[in-house]
Amino acid sequence: MASSSSSSSKRKRSHDVFLSFRGTDVRNNFLSHLYTALYQNGISTYIDSKEMRKGDQIRPALMKAIEESQFAIIIFSKDYASSSWCLEEVAKIMECKTQKDLIVLPVFYKVEPREVRWGRGSYGRDMAKHESDFGKDSHKVKRWKKALFDASELSGWTLNDEVEAELIKEIVSKISMQIDQRLVHVAEHLIGIHPRLIELNSMLKLGSDEDVRMIGLWGPGGIGKTTLGLALYDNISRQFEGSCFLADVCKALEGPKDLAALQSQLLSNILPGRRLVVSNVHKGISLMQNNLYRKKVLLVLDNVTDRSQLDALAGNLEWFGAGSRIIFITRDKHLLISRRIDEDYIYEVKPLENCDAFELLRRHAFPSNNSVRRDLVDKVLHYANGHPLTLKELGCSLYCRSEREWESSLRILAKILKKTSNDTFKWSYDGLDDNAKEICLDIACFFTGYTKEYIMKVLDSCDFEPTIGVKVLVEKSLVTKERETLQMCNMIRLMAMDIIRQEHPNDPGRRSRLWLFDDFRNVLSRQSVTDALQSIVLILPEPEKINIGPNALTNLRRLKKLIMKNVHNSFQDPIYLPNELKWFEWPECHPCITESSSGPEESAQLALHESNIQALNKQFEGPKKLESNNFSECPSLVYVPIFDWTPNRVPLDLHGFGKLESLVLLHLGKRGSFSAQEEEVIIALHQILGNRWSQIASHLPGRTDNEVKNFWNSLHKEEAPRSGP
Repeated sequence: MASSSSSSSKRKRSHDVFLSFRGTDVRNNFLSHLYTALYQNGISTYIDSKEMRKGDQIRPALMKAIEESQFAIIIFSKDYASSSWCLEEVAKIMECKTQKDLIVLPVFYKVEPREVRWGRGSYGRDMAKHESDFGKDSHKVKRWKKALFDASELSGWTLNDEVEAELIKEIVSKISMQIDQRLVHVAEHLIGIHPRLIELNSMLKLGSDEDVRMIGLWGPGGIGKTTLGLALYDNISRQFEGSCFLADVCKALEGPKDLAALQSQLLSNILPGRRLVVSNVHKGISLMQNNLYRKKVLLVLDNVTDRSQLDALAGNLEWFGAGSRIIFITRDKHLLISRRIDEDYIYEVKPLENCDAFELLRRHAFPSNNSVRRDLVDKVLHYANGHPLTLKELGCSLYCRSEREWESSLRILAKILKKTSNDTFKWSYDGLDDNAKEICLDIACFFTGYTKEYIMKVLDSCDFEPTIGVKVLVEKSLVTKERETLQMCNMIRLMAMDIIRQEHPNDPGRRSRLWLFDDFRNVLSRQSVTDALQSIVLILPEPEKINIGPNALTNLRRLKKLIMKNVHNSFQDPIYLPNELKWFEWPECHPCITESSSGPEESAQLALHESNIQALNKQFEGPKKLESNNFSECPSLVYVPIFDWTPNRVPLDLHGFGKLESLVLLHLGKRGSFSAQEEEVIIALHQILGNRWSQIASHLPGRTDNEVKNFWNSLHKEEAPRSGP
């Protein structure tokens, strides 16, 4: 839902409530109690003091105060009609009720409504005196009488022998439920907010005053958490005896304020009539415990980033009275979990649905009389992926642009969003440990949209700790899990990619990661690579040719990941691999990898599916060299060296070997009955070697040719078609 941007759609409100009363009747009892209750509940109330009665010059101020209030409470007491001031007020109030939608609430204080309506008792005597002074047919007197009659017809309260405190509580509650929501500023263009508010209201269970409840709003920067929190605060704050919205706690603490200052702000907002001095955090905690434990409060802590903030500002449920609701807004889910907030009370703020995303973009990008081709709009929507801040930034940059200018802008979206992405997400990245930072950069530059299983394997092979690292990134709202994949929004990816570019702005070869084909080609042509380069991942949409010489990669001494897809090498010469390589994946790899290359010194994982590689030589021998291996559909492969293969740990895919002459030795572990992995090897070798059982058995230590032959025959027998039912 979008709020109106027109200032004329609402009249100016200087006060929530205007109090009309006869001071001699009620000032020192009912009026003072009512005013205090309104004040303590944060309701701005205009009350005319004795001093303001001196002279006629104050009259315009009173009339203006009535016009600029949302509610008027008229306290009809015994001597109310004796004052021409009071009668002028009630006449003005009823006029504003008709012309300015002023809400009028009458309170009949120790008088009956019929006395006011029909001019009986003291009201009859007082109006008779005014008729004597101004004339029975005076327009002024007639106006006053009509105002009294109309006001007494309204629904209100009568106080005779009833408990005054209960009536005051009822009045305050009624006003709180209806009053304009003006305590905080909520951003314009609130799109898709209502379904989320309904979900949050259900989570809060506002109808229950038996317990204190804490919930969390969690999501990435720019997703709309604060906007949603403000809208929620506006919707429900009047249902509480006190409320406080502490905006951007993290940023506030970066400035002159400390936690004690925020505690003081919290207390003054919830207890506006009290002057409590917070000298330090421990004193603030004590004051909150002693002054809020009987009070039903709403507290919203925006952008909390550290447990110390929660401990100082909302340390325990027992600090607050029954029915209180505490809402934390954060990017860090683990912060909420550490506060023992159950998953059922953590609300994930997700991207906008496509229809809402389109509406948000339209309101920021298009004048009312303008339209742009839908295909251009769809490209922006696809790039933003429902992220409100991205939509707003792109919409503002594209406002009033022609279609040609849209087309031009679409080519430089990353440049348009660079500053915003860094400002929004950089501090989240800075708060990560080194392991999570490296994983974040890898996912941003290489692996967004890939399956979690694949990403975890690659990261694990490169000596990262992906299990905890990925979990932290998800909790910090930097990565999301969708089905079986890991996703990252484009704004976060831009921030991460800029971090890599800033490692050496003018020389990609001096950066830790390469993911752009043009950068890789330029680096090779200039031979500008250094020890900084750790990962090369080129996933191209269409095949590209490049000249990669035999020694092009050997100088990359720290290279751990080499993944290239749709990259075809024009050279037919053998390629030498760097010693620290951990993950090698190149489906289109054409030449052999020669034995003169020292190759990986430790373990390496190979994925050479559908490649034209010819041989894996002695560089891959050793007890731990090959850990996860896909050699399927490699028709040119003729030689695979000795290596350990632990069947229960990693797969060995031999499907589609066309020319394999030598699979020198497989160490398959303990002997016994033939395992499924051994069966796979025997079937693959039989396709190559036929019935040469001794040669097949030579690749399976501990197996004789007769054992292999008998096993093969048993398989063949099992596969024979049945001859009868």
